[in-house]
Amino acid sequence: MGVELPRQFTFPFCNEPHVLSIMAAKRLRSYLDSREDWRDELQQGKMMGVLVAEMNGEIGFLAAFSGNLAHGNNHEYFVPAVYDLLSRDGFFPPEEAQISEINAKIKEEENSAHRQSLISQLSEATDRSKSEIDAYRLLMQNSKIDRDKRRQEGVDEASLIAESQFQKAELKRIRTRWQQVIDDIKTSLAASDKKIADWKAERKQRSQALQLRIFRNFVMLNARGESRDLCEIFSTTPQGVPPAGTGECAAPKLLQYAYSHGYKPLAMAEFWVGQSPKEEIRHDGHFYPSCKAKCEPILNWMLQGLDVEPNPLENLSQHADIEVLYDDEWIVAVNKPEGMLSVPGKLSTMSLQELMQQHYPQCNIEVVHRLDMATSGVLLFAKTSEMHKALQALFESRQVAKQYVALLDGIVESQRGIIDLPIILNPDDRPRQMVSYTHGKQAITHYEVVERKDGKTRVNFYPVTGRTHQLRVHASHPDGLNAPIVGDTLYGTHASRLYLHAQSIEFIHPITSAKVKITTPCPF
Repeated sequence: MGVELPRQFTFPFCNEPHVLSIMAAKRLRSYLDSREDWRDELQQGKMMGVLVAEMNGEIGFLAAFSGNLAHGNNHEYFVPAVYDLLSRDGFFPPEEAQISEINAKIKEEENSAHRQSLISQLSEATDRSKSEIDAYRLLMQNSKIDRDKRRQEGVDEASLIAESQFQKAELKRIRTRWQQVIDDIKTSLAASDKKIADWKAERKQRSQALQLRIFRNFVMLNARGESRDLCEIFSTTPQGVPPAGTGECAAPKLLQYAYSHGYKPLAMAEFWVGQSPKEEIRHDGHFYPSCKAKCEPILNWMLQGLDVEPNPLENLSQHADIEVLYDDEWIVAVNKPEGMLSVPGKLSTMSLQELMQQHYPQCNIEVVHRLDMATSGVLLFAKTSEMHKALQALFESRQVAKQYVALLDGIVESQRGIIDLPIILNPDDRPRQMVSYTHGKQAITHYEVVERKDGKTRVNFYPVTGRTHQLRVHASHPDGLNAPIVGDTLYGTHASRLYLHAQSIEFIHPITSAKVKITTPCPF
């Protein structure tokens, strides 16, 4: 077929698919489009996977979906689940039924007429007790004013004292009476609370035991023919146990089937079908790297014995020659190359901060803000701890103006506007961020379209806040510009680079009080 076979198996945490994977994905997509019975479900969004493999000199591909499809795990055309939770003969359905029965009991008790009546009685008694006590305290205040007048008129002091003592005692009696009423209701309600708490404790115990039993039945193979269950695989990870749903993604399914049936894996890719979830960013037809929380420990195990491509991020050049854009006694700004870390990280490559420290050994070099590894442009460093604090204070108080240039994959119709989408880390897929109106931190970006050409839009971004991946998320998200930055391997598609450049930064110098504007031309 004229296509060179891959020399190494796909590094799964990068979304640059081999041409054979792209061809396989197109075949799978054609099949999915033919399934009218799945159309509505697929439109809601589903991750699909393909594995190009060789057996007896013939090349073909396997297909898989993440999770389940049409209320089932096993369908023609797709590899089966590693372990079929939905099998009627398995342990999962009856255990799940018992947990569902407990859920029903909890719901029934929570909504019972007796419990709701007690809750209403408690609320009413609490309100009435407060009203009666407040009213009597007001009466006591007025009585005291009246007694003060009568005392001046010469009324017998003993009778005034007796009246005051009686009212204090009466207030105590009112409080005691109402407290008894409230305590009686709470006692009755506590019996219902205990039922619910006991059922919830049983549900938790059953759920945890069921989850562990499930994980032990997911026995994952690697290319050497060795096997480990999910509990063993995750025992050495920081979390110690697998997250819910682990083992049900497309990539582990594909490798498991290939190993158990004698196929030689050549290349793999995962792509999204349908609408994007509300919080995460997924675009129909785009390829995505495997998730981190669920799949990284599994794939690190399953790929042992295969010749896998190296992590492309660890093979980037060191950029020894760095362009200095601004330099004084307290501050230095440089033109950060794309593909270089701003600060030291997990990768073995040298960061720009470490390189600048070598250039200025007499200074205490600290980065003031950060640019993503794939982003180029103006990056600011402080030469002293005092200046670092001063500059960070400017950023925190939004007294720093920043301009970025980006090339977006799509046409943005509006000429300018404001994107206000709160962002939070996706804990199941680091370092990806997601939009969350409940838990996210406010993120605001102003934008202006510069040019529309060949299906792409060049924009200027003016971020007000500085959240991680803010511009990338605001560009990609359907509620943002719905046009990912070209080359965004997390939220868009692969290209020669991420087409995002920090073009300028402007602030008032904390020492000299002069306006400082640092710029560097956009390289694309």
